[in-house]
Amino acid sequence: MTAGTTGAARIVPPHAPADGRPLWRWRDGGWHQGSVPASPEEAAVAIVIDGASQAVLMATPHELDDFAFGFALTEGLIASPADVTGCEIVAVPAGPLNLPAHEARLWLRPGLSAGLAERRRSMVGPVGCGLCGVDSIAAALPAVWRSESTLRLSPGDILAAMAALSAGQRRWRDTPAIHAAALWVPRDTPGRDALVREDVGRHNALDKLAGAAARAGLDARRACVAMTSRLSVDLVQKTARMGAPVLMGAGVPTRLAIAWAEAAGVTLIGRARGDSFDVFTHPHRIQD
Repeated sequence: MTAGTTGAARIVPPHAPADGRPLWRWRDGGWHQGSVPASPEEAAVAIVIDGASQAVLMATPHELDDFAFGFALTEGLIASPADVTGCEIVAVPAGPLNLPAHEARLWLRPGLSAGLAERRRSMVGPVGCGLCGVDSIAAALPAVWRSESTLRLSPGDILAAMAALSAGQRRWRDTPAIHAAALWVPRDTPGRDALVREDVGRHNALDKLAGAAARAGLDARRACVAMTSRLSVDLVQKTARMGAPVLMGAGVPTRLAIAWAEAAGVTLIGRARGDSFDVFTHPHRIQD
Protein backbone atom coordinates (compact mmCIF):
# COMPACT_ATOMS: atom_id res chain seq x y z
CA MET A 1 0.00 0.00 0.00
CA THR A 2 1.26 3.48 -0.81
CA ALA A 3 -0.10 6.79 0.42
CA GLY A 4 -0.47 8.65 -2.88
CA THR A 5 2.26 10.34 -4.89
CA THR A 6 1.60 13.98 -4.11
CA GLY A 7 1.63 13.82 -0.31
CA ALA A 8 0.02 16.37 1.94
CA ALA A 9 -0.89 19.59 0.18
CA ARG A 10 -2.86 22.64 1.24
CA ILE A 11 -5.46 23.41 -1.37
CA VAL A 12 -8.42 25.73 -1.76
CA PRO A 13 -11.41 23.67 -0.56
CA PRO A 14 -15.14 24.15 -0.87
CA HIS A 15 -17.30 25.39 1.96
CA ALA A 16 -19.35 22.93 3.96
CA PRO A 17 -22.01 21.52 1.64
CA ALA A 18 -25.57 22.57 2.16
CA ASP A 19 -28.35 20.04 2.50
CA GLY A 20 -30.36 19.77 -0.69
CA ARG A 21 -27.47 20.18 -3.16
CA PRO A 22 -27.51 17.78 -6.14
CA LEU A 23 -26.16 14.28 -5.89
CA TRP A 24 -26.42 11.11 -7.96
CA ARG A 25 -28.35 8.08 -6.76
CA TRP A 26 -28.09 4.56 -8.15
CA ARG A 27 -31.52 2.95 -7.89
CA ASP A 28 -33.23 0.10 -9.75
CA GLY A 29 -30.31 -0.39 -12.13
CA GLY A 30 -30.02 3.24 -13.27
CA TRP A 31 -28.92 6.75 -12.30
CA HIS A 32 -31.33 9.26 -10.78
CA GLN A 33 -30.55 12.82 -9.79
CA GLY A 34 -31.50 13.59 -6.22
CA SER A 35 -30.43 15.96 -3.48
CA VAL A 36 -28.21 15.56 -0.45
CA PRO A 37 -30.36 14.51 2.52
CA ALA A 38 -30.08 16.26 5.86
CA SER A 39 -26.57 15.35 7.01
CA PRO A 40 -25.51 15.52 10.66
CA GLU A 41 -23.18 18.32 11.65
CA GLU A 42 -19.70 17.44 12.85
CA ALA A 43 -17.02 19.76 14.23
CA ALA A 44 -13.78 19.58 16.16
CA VAL A 45 -14.40 20.56 19.78
CA ALA A 46 -11.49 21.21 22.13
CA ILE A 47 -12.12 20.85 25.85
CA VAL A 48 -9.93 23.56 27.39
CA ILE A 49 -9.56 23.77 31.16
CA ASP A 50 -7.74 26.68 32.75
CA GLY A 51 -6.14 27.48 29.41
CA ALA A 52 -4.83 23.97 28.66
CA SER A 53 -6.41 21.72 26.01
CA GLN A 54 -7.39 18.41 27.59
CA ALA A 55 -8.80 16.65 24.54
CA VAL A 56 -10.26 17.25 21.10
CA LEU A 57 -13.29 15.28 19.99
CA MET A 58 -15.44 15.33 16.88
CA ALA A 59 -18.93 16.21 18.03
CA THR A 60 -22.28 17.67 17.01
CA PRO A 61 -21.74 21.37 17.84
CA HIS A 62 -24.82 21.85 20.01
CA GLU A 63 -25.12 22.21 23.82
CA LEU A 64 -21.34 22.44 24.07
CA ASP A 65 -21.50 23.87 27.59
CA ASP A 66 -23.23 20.67 28.70
CA PHE A 67 -20.63 18.68 26.75
CA ALA A 68 -17.73 20.41 28.53
CA PHE A 69 -19.24 19.97 31.99
CA GLY A 70 -20.16 16.35 31.30
CA PHE A 71 -16.73 15.48 29.89
CA ALA A 72 -15.01 17.02 32.91
CA LEU A 73 -17.30 15.12 35.27
CA THR A 74 -17.10 11.71 33.57
CA GLU A 75 -13.31 11.95 33.15
CA GLY A 76 -12.91 12.80 36.83
CA LEU A 77 -11.49 16.27 36.18
CA ILE A 78 -14.09 17.84 38.47
CA ALA A 79 -16.26 16.41 41.24
CA SER A 80 -19.30 18.61 40.63
CA PRO A 81 -20.39 21.67 38.63
CA ALA A 82 -19.52 23.73 41.72
CA ASP A 83 -15.83 23.19 40.86
CA VAL A 84 -16.29 25.33 37.71
CA THR A 85 -16.09 29.09 38.10
CA GLY A 86 -16.61 30.00 34.43
CA CYS A 87 -17.59 28.54 31.07
CA GLU A 88 -17.19 30.01 27.57
CA ILE A 89 -17.86 28.51 24.12
CA VAL A 90 -15.74 30.08 21.36
CA ALA A 91 -16.05 29.33 17.64
CA VAL A 92 -12.73 29.45 15.78
CA PRO A 93 -11.94 28.80 12.10
CA ALA A 94 -9.52 25.92 11.84
CA GLY A 95 -7.90 23.46 9.50
CA PRO A 96 -7.33 23.63 5.75
CA LEU A 97 -11.08 23.75 5.11
CA ASN A 98 -11.42 26.85 7.30
CA LEU A 99 -14.61 25.41 8.77
CA PRO A 100 -15.82 26.26 12.27
CA ALA A 101 -14.25 24.49 15.20
CA HIS A 102 -15.03 25.19 18.82
CA GLU A 103 -13.27 25.59 22.12
CA ALA A 104 -15.31 24.75 25.19
CA ARG A 105 -13.44 26.61 27.90
CA LEU A 106 -13.83 25.91 31.60
CA TRP A 107 -12.17 27.66 34.52
CA LEU A 108 -11.87 25.81 37.83
CA ARG A 109 -11.76 27.04 41.38
CA PRO A 110 -8.23 27.60 42.71
CA GLY A 111 -6.16 24.52 43.41
CA LEU A 112 -7.94 22.08 41.12
CA SER A 113 -5.90 22.48 37.96
CA ALA A 114 -2.53 21.45 39.41
CA GLY A 115 -2.88 17.83 38.34
CA LEU A 116 -4.40 18.41 34.93
CA ALA A 117 -1.11 18.37 32.98
CA GLU A 118 -0.23 14.90 34.28
CA ARG A 119 -3.82 13.77 33.81
CA ARG A 120 -3.71 14.90 30.17
CA ARG A 121 -0.58 12.86 29.50
CA SER A 122 -2.13 9.71 30.93
CA MET A 123 -5.74 10.11 29.77
CA VAL A 124 -7.01 7.36 27.49
CA GLY A 125 -9.68 8.35 24.98
CA PRO A 126 -13.03 6.59 24.69
CA VAL A 127 -13.01 3.32 22.71
CA GLY A 128 -13.31 3.97 18.99
CA CYS A 129 -13.47 7.75 19.33
CA GLY A 130 -11.12 8.19 16.38
CA LEU A 131 -9.15 10.98 18.02
CA CYS A 132 -7.67 9.30 21.07
CA GLY A 133 -4.60 11.22 22.23
CA VAL A 134 -5.33 14.31 20.13
CA ASP A 135 -5.30 17.44 22.26
CA SER A 136 -5.32 20.25 19.67
CA ILE A 137 -7.72 21.31 16.94
CA ALA A 138 -4.78 21.57 14.52
CA ALA A 139 -4.07 17.87 15.04
CA ALA A 140 -7.73 16.97 14.50
CA LEU A 141 -7.93 18.99 11.26
CA PRO A 142 -4.54 18.48 9.56
CA ALA A 143 -3.43 19.37 6.06
CA VAL A 144 -5.52 17.75 3.34
CA TRP A 145 -3.90 14.62 1.93
CA ARG A 146 -5.17 14.40 -1.64
CA SER A 147 -5.89 11.15 -3.48
CA GLU A 148 -4.64 11.15 -7.08
CA SER A 149 -5.77 7.67 -8.14
CA THR A 150 -7.15 7.07 -11.64
CA LEU A 151 -9.35 4.20 -10.45
CA ARG A 152 -12.76 3.88 -12.13
CA LEU A 153 -15.62 1.72 -10.88
CA SER A 154 -18.95 0.54 -12.22
CA PRO A 155 -22.17 0.64 -10.17
CA GLY A 156 -21.87 -3.14 -9.98
CA ASP A 157 -18.44 -2.76 -8.38
CA ILE A 158 -19.95 -0.69 -5.55
CA LEU A 159 -22.57 -3.33 -4.87
CA ALA A 160 -19.96 -6.10 -5.07
CA ALA A 161 -17.65 -4.30 -2.63
CA MET A 162 -20.40 -3.95 -0.02
CA ALA A 163 -21.36 -7.60 -0.54
CA ALA A 164 -17.72 -8.64 -0.03
CA LEU A 165 -17.60 -6.55 3.15
CA SER A 166 -20.65 -8.35 4.48
CA ALA A 167 -19.26 -11.76 3.54
CA GLY A 168 -16.04 -11.02 5.42
CA GLN A 169 -17.73 -10.08 8.72
CA ARG A 170 -16.92 -13.28 10.55
CA ARG A 171 -16.91 -11.87 14.09
CA TRP A 172 -20.13 -9.97 13.44
CA ARG A 173 -21.87 -13.32 13.03
CA ASP A 174 -21.07 -14.08 16.66
CA THR A 175 -21.81 -10.59 17.99
CA PRO A 176 -23.62 -7.96 15.90
CA ALA A 177 -22.20 -5.11 18.02
CA ILE A 178 -19.05 -4.75 15.94
CA HIS A 179 -17.94 -2.68 12.92
CA ALA A 180 -16.00 -3.77 9.85
CA ALA A 181 -13.82 -2.16 7.18
CA ALA A 182 -12.83 -3.80 3.90
CA LEU A 183 -10.33 -3.14 1.13
CA TRP A 184 -11.78 -4.33 -2.18
CA VAL A 185 -9.98 -4.45 -5.54
CA PRO A 186 -12.23 -4.32 -8.64
CA ARG A 187 -11.98 -6.22 -11.92
CA ASP A 188 -10.71 -9.45 -10.42
CA THR A 189 -12.39 -12.77 -9.93
CA PRO A 190 -16.11 -12.19 -9.22
CA GLY A 191 -17.13 -13.24 -5.73
CA ARG A 192 -13.59 -13.14 -4.37
CA ASP A 193 -12.93 -12.27 -0.75
CA ALA A 194 -12.07 -8.75 0.37
CA LEU A 195 -9.49 -7.94 3.02
CA VAL A 196 -11.69 -7.32 6.08
CA ARG A 197 -10.91 -6.24 9.62
CA GLU A 198 -13.39 -5.85 12.49
CA ASP A 199 -13.47 -3.95 15.77
CA VAL A 200 -15.93 -2.55 18.28
CA GLY A 201 -14.72 0.88 17.11
CA ARG A 202 -15.23 1.87 13.46
CA HIS A 203 -12.00 3.92 13.46
CA ASN A 204 -10.13 1.00 14.97
CA ALA A 205 -11.47 -1.28 12.24
CA LEU A 206 -10.14 1.07 9.56
CA ASP A 207 -6.75 1.36 11.29
CA LYS A 208 -6.52 -2.43 11.45
CA LEU A 209 -7.36 -2.59 7.75
CA ALA A 210 -4.69 0.00 6.88
CA GLY A 211 -2.11 -1.96 8.85
CA ALA A 212 -3.07 -5.28 7.29
CA ALA A 213 -3.00 -3.81 3.77
CA ALA A 214 0.41 -2.19 4.31
CA ARG A 215 1.90 -5.36 5.77
CA ALA A 216 0.57 -7.36 2.81
CA GLY A 217 2.05 -4.89 0.32
CA LEU A 218 -1.34 -3.99 -1.20
CA ASP A 219 -1.68 -0.80 -3.24
CA ALA A 220 -4.75 0.99 -1.89
CA ARG A 221 -4.72 3.39 -4.84
CA ARG A 222 -6.21 0.57 -6.91
CA ALA A 223 -8.87 -0.31 -4.38
CA CYS A 224 -11.81 1.11 -2.46
CA VAL A 225 -12.65 1.10 1.24
CA ALA A 226 -16.05 -0.20 2.34
CA MET A 227 -17.39 0.24 5.87
CA THR A 228 -20.41 -0.81 7.86
CA SER A 229 -20.72 2.51 9.66
CA ARG A 230 -21.69 6.11 9.11
CA LEU A 231 -18.91 8.15 7.51
CA SER A 232 -17.26 10.85 9.59
CA VAL A 233 -14.42 13.19 8.68
CA ASP A 234 -11.67 11.17 10.34
CA LEU A 235 -12.60 8.12 8.27
CA VAL A 236 -12.21 10.23 5.13
CA GLN A 237 -8.83 11.48 6.40
CA LYS A 238 -7.61 7.95 7.10
CA THR A 239 -8.83 6.69 3.71
CA ALA A 240 -7.01 9.49 1.90
CA ARG A 241 -3.80 8.78 3.82
CA MET A 242 -4.05 5.13 2.78
CA GLY A 243 -4.22 6.34 -0.83
CA ALA A 244 -7.63 4.78 -1.50
CA PRO A 245 -9.73 6.97 -3.82
CA VAL A 246 -13.17 5.68 -2.77
CA LEU A 247 -14.84 5.39 0.63
CA MET A 248 -18.29 3.84 0.89
CA GLY A 249 -20.52 2.96 3.78
CA ALA A 250 -24.00 1.97 4.82
CA GLY A 251 -24.65 5.24 6.65
CA VAL A 252 -24.96 8.90 5.69
CA PRO A 253 -21.76 11.00 5.76
CA THR A 254 -21.51 14.10 7.92
CA ARG A 255 -21.29 17.55 6.36
CA LEU A 256 -17.64 17.85 7.31
CA ALA A 257 -16.89 14.43 5.81
CA ILE A 258 -18.46 15.54 2.52
CA ALA A 259 -16.46 18.76 2.45
CA TRP A 260 -13.20 16.98 3.29
CA ALA A 261 -13.78 14.27 0.68
CA GLU A 262 -14.45 16.93 -1.95
CA ALA A 263 -11.17 18.65 -1.13
CA ALA A 264 -9.19 15.41 -0.85
CA GLY A 265 -10.35 13.98 -4.18
CA VAL A 266 -12.08 11.04 -2.49
CA THR A 267 -15.29 9.65 -3.97
CA LEU A 268 -17.65 9.41 -1.00
CA ILE A 269 -20.57 6.99 -1.25
CA GLY A 270 -23.25 6.67 1.41
CA ARG A 271 -26.41 4.70 2.02
CA ALA A 272 -24.90 1.75 0.16
CA ARG A 273 -27.50 -0.87 0.98
CA GLY A 274 -28.93 -3.68 -1.11
CA ASP A 275 -28.84 -2.60 -4.76
CA SER A 276 -28.68 1.19 -4.22
CA PHE A 277 -26.25 3.89 -3.11
CA ASP A 278 -25.74 7.67 -3.14
CA VAL A 279 -22.64 9.38 -4.55
CA PHE A 280 -21.82 12.54 -2.57
CA THR A 281 -18.48 13.61 -4.10
CA HIS A 282 -16.42 13.02 -7.25
CA PRO A 283 -19.00 10.98 -9.20
CA HIS A 284 -16.69 10.84 -12.23
CA ARG A 285 -15.13 7.66 -10.80
CA ILE A 286 -18.40 5.76 -11.11
CA GLN A 287 -19.04 4.90 -14.73
CA ASP A 288 -21.53 2.57 -16.45
